[in-house]
Amino acid sequence: MDKKPWNLVRTLFVAVLVISIATLGVAAVIGGNWVVWLRGAAVAAVSVWLVALAGQAARGKRSAYLRIRFITFAAPIGIVLILLAPDSGYPGWMKAEQAVVGVLVAAVAVIVNRRAVREAYPKRGKLG
Repeated sequence: MDKKPWNLVRTLFVAVLVISIATLGVAAVIGGNWVVWLRGAAVAAVSVWLVALAGQAARGKRSAYLRIRFITFAAPIGIVLILLAPDSGYPGWMKAEQAVVGVLVAAVAVIVNRRAVREAYPKRGKLG
């Protein structure tokens, strides 16, 4: 299995982690409501998990690959809803941060849904 896509996926997930930790830092400096703290902490925690999943998927674990596919499909939809919600409790700076996170996660979705990557994780019983 080609590890190059998974190196890029891991790098993108680490970028999301760094951004989410920076978001918590901004919230600590300028203040943030409970929504900011909850979302920032949740994104940071999930990012750590996604980095670990990327490692498992790179080693051929189909369940990790499927989880990444699902999350990278669903997360950008949730982020768009946050961005469009008129009174979500998120300040503008955090909506901008979430937009960047959404773009990074959508990039991962494009990578993991490429035909060559999908074919590396055949369904059980399908060998070709």
